[in-house]
Amino acid sequence: MWNNQIAAVAAAHRVGADRWIEAFGAVIDLIAPRFARYEAVRNAAGLLLGLLSGLAVKNCWTIAEHRGDRTPDRLQHLLARARWDADAVRDDLRCYVVGAFADPGAVLVVDETGDLKKGDQTVVGVQRQYTGTAGRIENAQVGVFLTYAAKRGHALIDRALYLPRSWTGDPGRCAAAGVPEQVDFATKPALATAMITRAVAAGTPASWVAGDEVYGADPQLRATVRDLGLGYVLQVAANRRLPTGAGLIRADRLAAMLPARAWQSYSAGPGSKGHRFYRWAWIAIEPEDDHDHPGGRHHLLIRRNPATGEIAYLRCYTPRHTSLAQLVRVAGQRWRIEESFQSAKTLTGLDQHQVRRWTSWHRWTTLAMLAHAFLAVATATERVHNPAPVGLIDLTVNEFRRLFDAVLLGATQTLSTLLSWSHWRRRHQARARDCHYKRREQR
Repeated sequence: MWNNQIAAVAAAHRVGADRWIEAFGAVIDLIAPRFARYEAVRNAAGLLLGLLSGLAVKNCWTIAEHRGDRTPDRLQHLLARARWDADAVRDDLRCYVVGAFADPGAVLVVDETGDLKKGDQTVVGVQRQYTGTAGRIENAQVGVFLTYAAKRGHALIDRALYLPRSWTGDPGRCAAAGVPEQVDFATKPALATAMITRAVAAGTPASWVAGDEVYGADPQLRATVRDLGLGYVLQVAANRRLPTGAGLIRADRLAAMLPARAWQSYSAGPGSKGHRFYRWAWIAIEPEDDHDHPGGRHHLLIRRNPATGEIAYLRCYTPRHTSLAQLVRVAGQRWRIEESFQSAKTLTGLDQHQVRRWTSWHRWTTLAMLAHAFLAVATATERVHNPAPVGLIDLTVNEFRRLFDAVLLGATQTLSTLLSWSHWRRRHQARARDCHYKRREQR
């Protein structure tokens, strides 16, 4: 049965391979006007293919060798000196993702991620600072990112390099790293606020903003989101004092006042081991100021892990009446940016750059995000054209990258052999998923 199924799918994928190549060509056509010379477009396409390849380590040296170039000079020139605008390509990237995933109820998710670096002087933005990548204080370079999370898929659409005060307070150091003179110190929430504003100004369809405590604690970010007409679900610390009819009360004290009947079980969305069920409760709180938007609703949303008892607190705002289930849905979308970080780093080398200067960082990061967005969009498209047969999980971004790499970049396997392995992995993963679901149901 499986051999017959593989043969049928192989026939569909032979047609699909042409579609993949055409889709990649459309991405190159989209960004081509941003480059001053055709040679730079060709090198950008080559770099993108290298980022989409199965190379274990992705940088200018390894990608140049993979392309058959004698030296990495062309790719290094593309990142450092060629004439093209990375911010304009970023705008093209946003249009590409929104065009594929457009959803009026989408969530704009903000978060930062760090790249560990050995030196603390020669790489722009590096200093000893906390990064969730390591879970401790390390020499790291930190970027703030924005993900567009919609029903059909999600992908990174904007980025900003965080420059600590140790950098912005040292003009000579910034000049040596190519940081523009007009760049001043900005907090991570300020960078996130600028990205959200930019997305809305560009007409990005969305209704919500989500983020962790770093962003939930910032009053200017919250005010800007309200002014933009969006709602938010932003995590806050347990000791955050919130406005109530009885005055300012800590989030954890409000949670402790709730009766048992206030808690309800909802899924925050499906995970690799089944739906992520938590216990949820919400409490209406007062507006932040007397001039707040009329009709807007403010709540404290509380999430409790039924297994560990761990509690998280989320400050929420909606321009109009909403339900607890809706707030839970938005809260569950915050994990999308973690998925975006993981797949962009693993599959398209988001954190594998070996660049030192401001311009090169923005160019590498933008192209890595574009490569990841192509995978996300193409995977969603392929799911429509070739739905998963019974017994297989849906096509994943990881699996599509493997197929795309083999088909477009000339691997030695035949298509039937390649699909046989793809079916084996997805069938094995489907069985593991079913076992996890059954185990959950037995608890």
